[in-house]
Order: sequence, then structure tokens, then C-alpha cells
Amino acid sequence: MRRTLAALAAIALTACAPADPASPPASVAPPSGSADALPVPDVVGMEHQRAQDTLQAAGFFHLAEEDATGQGRLLVSDRNWVVVSQDPPAGAVVPASDRILLRSKKKTDP
Repeated sequence: MRRTLAALAAIALTACAPADPASPPASVAPPSGSADALPVPDVVGMEHQRAQDTLQAAGFFHLAEEDATGQGRLLVSDRNWVVVSQDPPAGAVVPASDRILLRSKKKTDP
């Protein structure tokens, strides 16, 4: 039991030891494929939440949204909104890190 505790303590202390100042810091790599160019799915006409889910499944995570009516409302409940336009448009091939803007209106808007 004491040997096990001593071994665990040695491992813990080794893991907490400061890095060698002569070695460069480890860099954090972006997720695999994040810089790849991907085709943008067509989400116009979809419920806003489903559109976001579709874009994320396609590899796009930098999503923005705005009220397409110009009233500046916040999309608080995404399931009450429908996408009326997207930028970049469907089919465009862009880096996965690019921002995708969804313009939506409430389902009750004319």
C-alpha cells in the first residue's frame, strides 16, 4: 500500500513539475479539419435551430444570426424562427472557420 501511494505521489509531482524553460511551449492544435474548405449546406426555409444543427453537423461552428425584418430582435427561442437567407450562400465552398450568417424571421411574421 505504501509503495502504491509513494508511486502515485511521484507521478503527481512529476506531472506538476515546471516545464523546461529552454523548450518551446506546446501549442494547441485546432480540431482536425477545421481549416478545410467545405460546401455550405442550404438551410434557407429551415427552423433556425435545425439550420444551426445542420451547419454544425457539416463542420461549421462560427455561426451568427440576425433578425431579417430589421427590427433588431434577439433570437431567444430558435425554434420560433425560420431562416430566410444565409451568407455565404448554399453551395459556396469556404473554410470551416468562416462565419456563417443566418438571417431569420419569426414564424408569425408576415
